Amino acid sequence: MSVVIMLFAGFAAFAGWWLAQQRLTSKPWLEQGVIEGVPDFEASHDPAKRAGLGFFLAIVGSMFTLLAGAYFMRRDLGDWQALPVPPILWINTGALVLSSLALEYTQRSVRRGDIVRLRVGLAVAALFALAFLGGQLIAWQQLSAEGYYVATNPANSFFYLVTGLHGLHILGGLVALGWATAKAWGSEKVEGVRLNVELCATYWLFMLFVWVVLFSLIAGWASAFIELCGQLLS
Repeated sequence: MSVVIMLFAGFAAFAGWWLAQQRLTSKPWLEQGVIEGVPDFEASHDPAKRAGLGFFLAIVGSMFTLLAGAYFMRRDLGDWQALPVPPILWINTGALVLSSLALEYTQRSVRRGDIVRLRVGLAVAALFALAFLGGQLIAWQQLSAEGYYVATNPANSFFYLVTGLHGLHILGGLVALGWATAKAWGSEKVEGVRLNVELCATYWLFMLFVWVVLFSLIAGWASAFIELCGQLLS
């Protein structure tokens, strides 16, 4: 139960930080107009879409938190046999980090009004995301070749379940990223794609955070961390 509470607290902290950046409680009718000659980037803000993404991430975070709680409860039973960690997961993690960094780069390109770098950043982000998904499939193939099938052991089932769910969310994010890329290539100005880029960047950062948590579970670091916290608090 303490694990679930800690993970919920982590996701809540992320959500609180993100919402604090969105100005959802601002009163635009009390604000001054746009300075002449300066692009009105704030006009592209859509509180409904931002709030929608926030609620969606809250649901996704709750789902993965409950899965993590189920992992710790199921692990304590006698038939649990931990999987070896495929080395390619390290490469996959690096690919996802680079994909998220590329989207942060696109946000800077938007603020600078640089449509060329924006397009490049979106393409790089998509390529690294595809590399991540391809690497996850390779990890599945490696484990299957070594006899670690889905139904062989509960630990195997958990690995395929959480990595598969996470991969599906990355795949869904790629659809949104593809839409943002299409808009960027169909326009010579960055204003129309700013919101898409910001939402994609937020989603990618969240999914990176989720993957780090899942990877720590798979590798066993989370268990060691929880045990250390228990010893310090006892």
